[in-house]
Amino acid sequence: MTYGLIIVPFALLAAVVIAVAAVRVRVPRFGRRLAASAVTALVLVLLTIVFDNLMIAAGLFTYPEHLISGIRIGLAPLEDFAYPIVAAFLLPAIADLLRRPGNVRTAGSAARNPKEPAS
Repeated sequence: MTYGLIIVPFALLAAVVIAVAAVRVRVPRFGRRLAASAVTALVLVLLTIVFDNLMIAAGLFTYPEHLISGIRIGLAPLEDFAYPIVAAFLLPAIADLLRRPGNVRTAGSAARNPKEPAS
């Protein structure tokens, strides 16, 4: 099995979970989460470029040519960048699905004791 095929089930799972989360979450919050995930994915890809190239150059691991697409960013095969991208979108979607509907905090809201009157 090639590295490109290994990521397919994870990418499909991510697409399904993100779609289910999109239905469950209010649209403005979902849009903000997607934007945050995109920024996170960009940072993770940049870190992957740096550290994968360092580890491959140091000889910590290699990729058999017949199992990769042949497209590389530096020494790292393109397939290696799918994992951080999928993780950046999948993990927040899972968190949204695990969050109880009445237990949603927005940015800037402080936790408050339910027995105290609202100010």
